[in-house]
Parts: sequence; C-alpha cells; structure tokens
Amino acid sequence: MTSTTAGRETVFTYGAPALKYGTGSSDEIGYDLTQYGARRVLVLTDADVAATGWPQRIAEGIEGYGIEAVVFDGVHVEPTDVSMRKAVDFARGQGEWDAFVAVGGGSAIDTAKAVNLLTSNDGDLLDYVNAPVGGGRAPSAPLKPLVAVPTTTGTGSESTTVCVLDVLSLRVKSGISHLRLRPSLAVVDPRLTVSQPPEVTAASGMDILCHAAESYTAKPYTEFDRKRPEDRVPYCGSNPLADMFAEQSLRLLSWALPAAVRDGSDLKAREAMALAATFAGLGFGNAGVHIPHANAYPIAGQVREFHPAGYPGEEAMVPHGMAVSLTAPAAFRFTFDAAPDRHERVARLLAPDFEWPGDLRDHLPAVLRQIMREIGIPNGIGAVGYTESDVDSLVSGTVKQQRLLATAPREASEEDLAGILRDSVTLW
Repeated sequence: MTSTTAGRETVFTYGAPALKYGTGSSDEIGYDLTQYGARRVLVLTDADVAATGWPQRIAEGIEGYGIEAVVFDGVHVEPTDVSMRKAVDFARGQGEWDAFVAVGGGSAIDTAKAVNLLTSNDGDLLDYVNAPVGGGRAPSAPLKPLVAVPTTTGTGSESTTVCVLDVLSLRVKSGISHLRLRPSLAVVDPRLTVSQPPEVTAASGMDILCHAAESYTAKPYTEFDRKRPEDRVPYCGSNPLADMFAEQSLRLLSWALPAAVRDGSDLKAREAMALAATFAGLGFGNAGVHIPHANAYPIAGQVREFHPAGYPGEEAMVPHGMAVSLTAPAAFRFTFDAAPDRHERVARLLAPDFEWPGDLRDHLPAVLRQIMREIGIPNGIGAVGYTESDVDSLVSGTVKQQRLLATAPREASEEDLAGILRDSVTLW
C-alpha cells in the first residue's frame, strides 16, 4: 500500500442529480425526457397522489412530446419488499422502458428506483438490499434515466442514492444504496405539495430537519480511514459542500415548517419547504445521516397498531419522518460531546430567539421538542405504541443499520442505543 492510501481520509466526494426547481417546472418534463432520447416511459405514483390529477397531467404533458407514457398508480405508501416486487413485476411485464418518472413522496421515488434497478439488472430485490438484511449486491448494468418529481417536502429521495423499504418477513426496514440509484433529474414544483395534509407536512418536515441536522453533525470525512477509489461510498461524512446545504435548509425550516403546517395554502411557506427539502437532500445525500435515522427503521418496521391522521388507509404505520424525529432529541444529546459547536449551530439556526440557560447538551433537544410540540408530532415512541419492554427488540433492529451508524460522530454501543430509546418513550 502506498502512502497515498494510508492513514486518514483526505478526499470527499459530491454527487447530485440535475435539478429543475420552481413553479411550473413539472410542465416541462416531456421536453426534459426528449433530451434523454426517451420514446416510452413509465410514470409511477400512488393512488392518493394519482387522485390529485398531477400524475395524469404530467403524463399528458409527456405525450405532448410524442413519448408514450404509461401510469402505474400501485405504489404502496411506506413501501415493502412485497409492494416493490409488484411494481417490478408490472414493469417487467410491460416490455422495455426508456426512462422512468416518479411522481409522489419518497415511497414513489424509492419504488421507481427499485423498478429501474430490476428492469435493468437481473435477480431479486433482496439480492440488492444492504447486508446483513440482504445480499448487498451491486448493479452490474447501467440504469435508465429516472426523473423524480416530489409531491411531499421532506423525503430527499429525489437527490439520493438510497431506496428504503420494509422487509415484511423480518419486520425490519432496510434499503438499497448505490450511486446508480440516484435520479438523473429532480423536478421540484412547489404547486404539487399544496395538497399535503398538515400531519404529512409535519412528519415529512421533521425528516427534512433531521436530514440537515444529522448530516451537519455527522462524523467528518477527515476522521474516516482512507479508502481506495473503488471502495468509496455515497455517504462520506460531513464536508464543506454538504454543510452549506444543511445550514441553508435549517434557516428556511425555522419559519417555514410551522407556517406550512398551520396553513397548507401558504405558497410562500410551501416554496420555502420545497427548497429546504432540496437543500437537505443535496447535503445528506453525500454526508449521510446517523442515529435518528438508524432508530427510525425498527420503529417503523415493528409498528403494531398505530396509524397517524392524515395518511391513507387503515393499516398500522409510523411515517418515516415521524419515526426519525421521535428519538432525535435523545440522540443529539448523546452525540453532543463529539461536536458541541455544530450541535449549538443547529439549535441557533432552527430557533435564533430561543434562549437556553441550562446544560448546553440539552439546547438542541429542547429546540426540537418545542418544534415537535408546535407541529403536532407524537410525544415519543410511547405515543406510537412502544414501551420500555420493546427497547431490546428496537435496538436489535437499529444495529442492523451499520451503514448509518458508521456516520455517527460518536460510536454508539447497544447499551447507548437502548438508553436513547428509553429516553424517547416520553419526550415532554
């Protein structure tokens, strides 16, 4: 090994999709697809988003450019391995596709990533899911162009290389992570987010917040061991570019999140939320996230009876952004000592006028609790059906998320994770 590959890392990487942002941008997708030479595309969405009329309007706009557009509205909110296989089977059964368009929240975009992967490569979904849950296989063939059109402000999936799903047989949430999964183009049109119910705005808004806060407090890229070029991963740790996007996202959220929850028709707040989500995605899609997201996977995956207002259907679910937020106050108290200045910076960007006279470790947690109470997030994991007796099972699910835990600024043992979860049963 040469000296250039020994010791600490000196290189960070940055990747992002092409971006088209602004009111009316979704009307131009047909033209955008002509730039990829597409003649036949699959538009993926869920039934509730389809009911807004936007996916059909986008499909008709695509057809106006002489491109065949087929709409699949069978995406499952909070997708599972079963629902993703159904989408893959549909796509594989309909012939060849030149490109894909995802219209919806993270569920639609992540499902489109899986469909793109498995119509371009052979094998089963679990072959590609991250180890130890799945086989961790990398795609061998290039993927087709994917245009991601978010209708919720929070997922960040339009910017990232990650596809998240519930593996039902194991009752665990996991994902697929590879550079080729990143969408080719993100089209962010704030008009498409106005129909979000306040509860969805609140949960997805907390996802934005945690994306930005976790990436900003993530282990710095300079603290990782030096990697060979072929071993580099999308999540490389906090770095100057990701920091810039995270800070701007947090500034926007400080006023736009409560405003958008209060009044969903406030287009100024909706535009700011869409921009905050975009910035956060451009940041965490490279720096990574850590403990709150790792905890969120088993919190969502092991849910028994809880179903939130504002979400379709009646099946039990803890929305991703909600699940992430529920342990964030305790998680950031735990990570504080690794980067006090950064945790303080997050707190002051989110709540510039919030004066905290106590222990600085509790400053950011106190800000988060205030925001969560204001926008109607449940009072801890106890409010979504868990008790202290569930902690061991939740920890077991969290430790499976090593890709995320590796980015934490402070290493968390199983005992540490159990403490964070116990402290999160009730938040106030």
